[in-house]
Amino acid sequence: MSDRCAEEKPNSRAYGWERFETTYPFTYRMFRIRQDRVRWPDGHVAPYAYVEASGAVWVVPVTADGHVVLIRQFRYTLDEWSWEVPAGGFHDFAGDPLELARRELAEEVGGVSDDWHYVGSFRPGVSLFDEICHVVLARNVRLTETPQREAAEIIEVHPAPISRALEMARSGEMVDGHSALALLRCEPLIRPLS
Repeated sequence: MSDRCAEEKPNSRAYGWERFETTYPFTYRMFRIRQDRVRWPDGHVAPYAYVEASGAVWVVPVTADGHVVLIRQFRYTLDEWSWEVPAGGFHDFAGDPLELARRELAEEVGGVSDDWHYVGSFRPGVSLFDEICHVVLARNVRLTETPQREAAEIIEVHPAPISRALEMARSGEMVDGHSALALLRCEPLIRPLS
């Protein structure tokens, strides 16, 4: 085993995992599939595969009159529309989460704000993904710019009262779990604004 294999996952090694090699059977601009050949804690040797993702940010935009700027986006993966908050990935961006949040708010809904708050992060599926998802709240959002959407983005902008947006996140009407969790993480900060 190389020193690099031992050094990359020191906590796993402490719990009985031993990595021998890593391959990447599939790579795409936003993620790659990683397959490690490892000795599991029970002693057997087998592959362990997961997705290494570039990470992303979810923006909860709230207007001065107490509306969350939701988007309804057509998703090819689902073959239907999905309620979401604006979001974007680090696959083509090298800045910090607040900078990416500003870019995505402008790009997807034409929104601007001077009141930004980093809420925190979460991990979406720890057995399959190593991704870090950041949540950013934008208050006093103004929809004054022209959106500059990517070619695949079919988006409708729908400001909704804060209570309605939170209800959508809780009820399952908002099927995108990342967006729902971002809204719920912001609830203590936006509930007083409604």
